[in-house]
Amino acid sequence: MKKIVFMFVLFLIFNACQRQDISQQGVKISMVKEDARLGKATFAGGCFWCSEADFEKLPGVVEVISGYTGGEKENPSYEEVSSGTTGHVEAIQVYYDPSKITYQELLDTFWKHIDPTDGGGQFVDRGSQYRSAIFYHDEEQKRLAEQSKEALSRSGRLAKPVATEIIQFTKFYEAENYHQDYYKKNPLKYRYYRYASGRDQFTGKVWGKELENLDLKNQGPYKKPDESLLKNKLSPLQFKVTQEKGTEQPFQNEYWDNKREGIYVDIVSGEPLFSSLDKFDSGTGWPSFTKPLEPSNIFEKEDRSIFMTRTEVRSKHGDSHLGHVFSDGPKPTGLRYCMNSAALRFIPKEDLEREGYGEYMKLFGKQ
Repeated sequence: MKKIVFMFVLFLIFNACQRQDISQQGVKISMVKEDARLGKATFAGGCFWCSEADFEKLPGVVEVISGYTGGEKENPSYEEVSSGTTGHVEAIQVYYDPSKITYQELLDTFWKHIDPTDGGGQFVDRGSQYRSAIFYHDEEQKRLAEQSKEALSRSGRLAKPVATEIIQFTKFYEAENYHQDYYKKNPLKYRYYRYASGRDQFTGKVWGKELENLDLKNQGPYKKPDESLLKNKLSPLQFKVTQEKGTEQPFQNEYWDNKREGIYVDIVSGEPLFSSLDKFDSGTGWPSFTKPLEPSNIFEKEDRSIFMTRTEVRSKHGDSHLGHVFSDGPKPTGLRYCMNSAALRFIPKEDLEREGYGEYMKLFGKQ
């Protein structure tokens, strides 16, 4: 009887954590949608798991959402779209910072990660619901899309004509939660599917070195050193936290009560992560923030350790374990990014220029 009660309690905890994870994701997506500084682009490139993974690697891309567009049916389900009867295609909506990446660069990534000559689907996914398309949001996007399509057609790179459509955007419907960030939630299944689909084999054959150079460019200025360098660079605690998902002691870490003005960067890669302006005393003994300074420099991942589901936070370029995010924070976001000091390096506002982070000086007024 005790075992049954214990299992029932675990079941309740698991479901509560799942609901919390979905709630956190919804809050984050709402924040992104309401940010007027961000641009929006919509692409269909076959399986949206793959397209989402490709675009989320780009510096300057803040969020990528998998969904459906192009058809008439409102609020379609995955089963309805995949049946090919709704007119919708699997697609992604990309929210990006125009000061860091241009729409033209997004188009370049799009073309180099699909088969533009296939009008009947993409790779192993067949049917009109998997065809490739660019959905433009304004006349400038339409002009750039048509221009890039024409340039690709004239390049002689492809053996057949470009079949990708350029269509005016109408409405986008978010896919079910289990499809969002599928490549992070189910890495083994995703990698197997991607390899078996033939997508990377095709793009590698067509683009070769250009695709490798594009991937290198997309890494940006922040890179993860190899393991031997990391072991020399990091303290044992910093290595355990960032590389082995360790957790430091509460109230006995460097930044839990730091009140100085400045920014926090990844100890491994140096990418900017959080600002002191968004730091608050959560009472937990770890540095806590209501939001990231650069959303495009972090990604969230399901964590099912210690008999519950939590949302792990990792740095995008350094791939460092930073901590977890919870939906019990203060306004305006309602989120608590609970970080390990050992994963962070603090740069005071007076040192930002000297350390190469001068663009963040404006956050703290005149110096």
